[in-house]
Amino acid sequence: MLKYYLLFIFTALFVFIFDQNIKFLFVSGLYWESKCVSLTLTFNKGVAFSMFSFLGEYLKYIQAVLIGGITLFILLKKEILRRYAFAAGMLIGAAFSNLFDRFLHGGVVDFVYWHCGFDFAVFNIADVLIDLSVILILYIHYKAEKKAKK
Repeated sequence: MLKYYLLFIFTALFVFIFDQNIKFLFVSGLYWESKCVSLTLTFNKGVAFSMFSFLGEYLKYIQAVLIGGITLFILLKKEILRRYAFAAGMLIGAAFSNLFDRFLHGGVVDFVYWHCGFDFAVFNIADVLIDLSVILILYIHYKAEKKAKK
């Protein structure tokens, strides 16, 4: 069981450190633009698509409780940790990175802006990793269910 705890913790730490280092580049002034993508610094005061920004300072505390609760749940449920250690570590590391931004910068550091054909929300690496971890969790879950039905 120790290997699953270590995989979870090291994955979460790696994602957190990686994402914070990328964000540091943009906070320090990095900027790049092309026909379809602009890499430019913004601070998102809400969640996805700036929803709940009206909560202001309370949002970071609400998220801290939610992320802390999810982390505790994952660590206490051995079967979940055993099955999803890598994906859950990726999810929690990215979530803590975005939460850390809220405490450090007053909002999440976003920098990828897609504007080719249509305008899309500005996002960051942690957002992408959260999406990928959810896809991976769903894949592992449905693969296990399909195997159990045989």
